Formats: sequence, C-alpha cells, structure tokens
Amino acid sequence: MHLYRTHSCSALRESDAGQTVRLSGWVHSKRDHGGLLFIDLRDQTGVTQIVIPSGTDLLETVERLRVESVITVTGEVVAREDGQRNPHLPTGAIELRAREIEVRSHAAVLPFQVAGNENYPEDLRLKYRYLDLRREKMAANIRLRSAVIASMRSRMIGHGFTEFQTPILTASSPEGARDFLVPARLHPGKFYALPQAPQQFKQLAMVAGFDRYFQIAPCFRDEASRADRSPGEFYQLDFEMAFATQEDVFAVLEDVLSGLFAEFGKGRKVDTAPFRRIPYDEAMRLYGSDKPDLRNPLLISTVTEAFANSGFGLFARIAANGGEVRAIPAPGAGTRPRGFFDKLNSWARDAGAGGLGYIIFEEDGGKGPIAKNLEADRVEAIREACGLKAGDAVFFAAGEGDAVAKFSGQVRTRIAQELDLIEQDAFRFCWIVDFPMFERNEETGQVDFSHNPFSMPQGGLEALNSQDPLTIKAYQYDIVCNGIELSSGAIRNHLPEVMIRAFAIAGYGEDVVEARFGGMLNAFRYGAPPHGGSAPGVDRIVMLLADEPNIREVILFPLNQSGEDLMMEAPAPVEPARLKELSLAILPPKPKAAVVKDGGQKEAGQKDGAA
Repeated sequence: MHLYRTHSCSALRESDAGQTVRLSGWVHSKRDHGGLLFIDLRDQTGVTQIVIPSGTDLLETVERLRVESVITVTGEVVAREDGQRNPHLPTGAIELRAREIEVRSHAAVLPFQVAGNENYPEDLRLKYRYLDLRREKMAANIRLRSAVIASMRSRMIGHGFTEFQTPILTASSPEGARDFLVPARLHPGKFYALPQAPQQFKQLAMVAGFDRYFQIAPCFRDEASRADRSPGEFYQLDFEMAFATQEDVFAVLEDVLSGLFAEFGKGRKVDTAPFRRIPYDEAMRLYGSDKPDLRNPLLISTVTEAFANSGFGLFARIAANGGEVRAIPAPGAGTRPRGFFDKLNSWARDAGAGGLGYIIFEEDGGKGPIAKNLEADRVEAIREACGLKAGDAVFFAAGEGDAVAKFSGQVRTRIAQELDLIEQDAFRFCWIVDFPMFERNEETGQVDFSHNPFSMPQGGLEALNSQDPLTIKAYQYDIVCNGIELSSGAIRNHLPEVMIRAFAIAGYGEDVVEARFGGMLNAFRYGAPPHGGSAPGVDRIVMLLADEPNIREVILFPLNQSGEDLMMEAPAPVEPARLKELSLAILPPKPKAAVVKDGGQKEAGQKDGAA
C-alpha cells in the first residue's frame, strides 16, 4: 500500500465498500457525536467523512488535532445507512472507518477559518494566501484559470500559431506606464527593464519570418491598482500575425474567445462570430464610452438642437458655446416616486456634476423642472429622438467634449442598474474600431498620439502628409466584453518612413525616434511584412468567467492594492553591501509638489499599453 494514499478524497463510492484504503489530507472539520468522532478529510479533489469509533485509542490522537492539520488515515470503506447519506457530496454514500491515523503535520491556531464562507479583510487573506487558497471558492478560481490557459494554448496551436518566449530582461520602452527597472551589476549605471508587453519582440518575430506567434506572456507595469487591473504584473494571450488584415486578426480572436467563454461560461449566453464592430466615434456618441457594455440596452441621443435658443437657459447657453446636450432614456422611470429622481440627482452631484436634470413623459406631455421651461414642441422632439412614450423619463448630461461624453456614459450605466435593465447571464462582445491616430493634448495644446504610436494610420503616408492630423484614423482596435476592455491591438506600422512621419506630427524628431526605436526601425529596413495582433488579458478573462468583481480573486499570489506582497514582505530594503555591488545609492524622496496622474510624465510613446 502506498505510504500516503491509495485514493483521493473524492474517489470512493458505495461500490468500494469493504475495501481497506488509505487517504491523506487536511482536517477540514471535526464533530463529536457522543462517543463517535467524525472528521471531514479534505484534499484538492474533495472531502471524505472519517469515523473514529468509540473505545479506540485513536480518539485521544484526534481530539488533540486542530483543524487544518495534515493526517493519513487507513481504514475500511463502509456504506452509510440510508438516513445518513449526504446527496450533496460525491462521497456521501460512504464513510471511512479509521483503523490507523498518522499525523503528518500539526496546524497552529488559524488566523481565519478555512471552512465556511465568511468574509475576511483582504490584507489578512493576502498575508496568509496559502490558507485562503484552501477555501473552496478560491481553489476553484485558480483551477479555472489553469484550465482556461490550457484551452487558450490548444486553440491558438489549432489556428497554426507557434509558441515563443520573449525576453524578460530588456530595454526600457514607452508602453503607457512606468517600467520596473533592474540594475545591471556588470554595467554600472545601466538598467534592464522588465517588459510592459512583448510588443517590439513579437513584431521582430514577424520580421524574422515567423507568420504566427503567441505566448501566455507575463507583463510588468509600475502602475496603480484597480478592481480589474493588478499592480505590478499580469498575463496576456499575446499574439501576432504576418500578412494579416484587421479582419484576419478579428477572425482568430473571435473564434478563440467565443470558444473559451462557451466552454467555461457554465451555460451563460455567449456571442458568436462575427462580433459587432463599433467605430470609436459612434461608441462615444451612443454609449458615452469606448468600453460599452452591450448588455445595457440604453442608447444615448444627442439633443443639443432641441435646447438651442430655447427657454431653458442653462442648456441653451451650453449649446450656444459649442457644447452638447445628451439625453439618456429611462424607460418606465416615469412611474417611479420622486425619491428615485432625487437619489440620481444626489449621485450626479457626488460624481462632480451640477446635478441630473430630467423630463417625465405623461399622456399630456412632459413634466418636471426642465419641461416647465422648455417649449412643448421641443419636449416632443426629445421624446421622439429617444423613442419614449408616456410613463417613461429621460435624463440629461450637458457640457463639452470628452467630459460630457464620459458623464453621459456613467449616467447610462447607473440608470440601467437602477431600473434592472442589464442582461444577466450573458457575455456580449464588440470590437471598437477606427480610433483616432492623434488628439489635442489639453495641457500643451499640441498634437499627440491618442493611443498606440505603432499603429498603421488609415491612408498611410499620404494621409499623414495631406490630412488634418486630428481627422486621421488608425488601424487600432479594442475587444470589449460586458464593459471590460480585454485587449488593445492594431495593424502595425511596418514602414520606417511612415513611422518617422507619424512621430514628427506628434513633435518627435527623427533623431529621437532613431534613438528610442532604432532596433525595430533598422529591422523594418531589411524587409518587414504587414502584420498585426492583439493581446487579451488572461486575468480579466478569468475574472469574467469566475464572475468575480476583483481581479485579485483569480490570481494565485497577487500584490495588494498598494503593490505589496504581504506574505513575502516585498518590496523590502536591500543591505548596503548589495547596493554598493550594484553601484547604487538610496536618496530620500523629495516632497511632492503636486499630485501626478497615474503613469507620470509621458514620454515618446502611447497612452495605453500596446498589444
């Protein structure tokens, strides 16, 4: 008989009754039933009930055991009587009558209980992550992650992709966040950088002649934490294709994602290919976001004309000064009590807006503060524009540029939540396409890259030389699921003259481009194929599939919100001798004069991570 186990803790059934077996695992719980002592023994596969009969000398051993101690039990499999079976447990028809118990490891007093579903502070859970991972829900999340990655790998290979590993120690590259730097001991004063993404390397693989590359790539970015973004490091399904159009990239990723979500979605509805394509301008106009949640049926209407030169002075002035008024429909909200509207108005003020105006539609016209000061024909025009009827309502966001677009998107989301309009148990995908290549920097007034400087501009060099830069679109795209961006991607700019001209428009001289991206530019000069790709985030995909609101719930050993590993106590000071060996000295930090936006001062490169 094996030293530790003949079976796992989920394997035994009634057909095994009478066998002598051996199990090993953790003491999940103990119960004393008047002379009979029961143990639920757990391993990674499940639980088996162990019974220690009265009168045996094993009782003394078991009574001293704390839960989460590790033991090996040898005994006879016994079928439970009908009234004692547990139909909710795969092993519920049997129990193991112990003959021998050997304690492999005694557990100390636990900082929190593994059994049960109690909520504990996240920092406590992260400090004792190895205990947290013993809990059923967390273990299931991590196993799901492993299965998803295995399926990704299989699906990519099935599409003819070859897996490569790109360097971890590399040169600093502008990918939208700060680099993690590694001092080079043999080259004093110089540093490696951990890759924010394998962007340049995967493009160079295309230049090298590999048509289809992929890897489950670790990426490192020194940026702030969010619920859907882990600080420090994350993983992505990174891939690139040579001689590929935008539609070729879409076809691969649509097949992989729809297959993954169907495989692991537990029966939830999943969009099939082709996913909807939404131009960036349309997304901002109809949804107020370039990450629209298509489970939300509400569409925003622009109703500026209805307020121009109208009796509602506030919105009339905004319209006269070049601003916009956007209308967000609220079907059925007209029958809600006054408190519903007051609650949304308070929410808007808390979000930094002046308030949230509205009109309620009744059979005889519009009601409410705005309707009182707006001509009846204009109220009717708004109702028709939004496709509303009596019993419905409409809310308004007014202002200029991106601010009003963003706020109208927030209102759209909040109203759908309040009215319970968001579709449940569904994964709705879309591509956001036709991103602007350039934008006006609000602080400097200069033209700058709006997204990814390595994207191919639509119209190529001719567009760069002849068009207003702010009208040029890029072959840049995002894939979005349920309002969460899974990936950015692009058809790449593989022509040196186009790249140099694009950077020149953004204010970077040829010498700067050569200095920062000389390796890739030189490679392009030796014959580069047209190519493109994407890199959906593994962590976010698993987060959606596990229905977890926090990305740290699907990562084995994540950092906390402050970028600290509480379990391993990292980051940590380094002894002076080690610093000297690396030719480093630690200076005290300077007082902060002002709050710096996430990502710090922008250098030549893109705003968001390239993929």
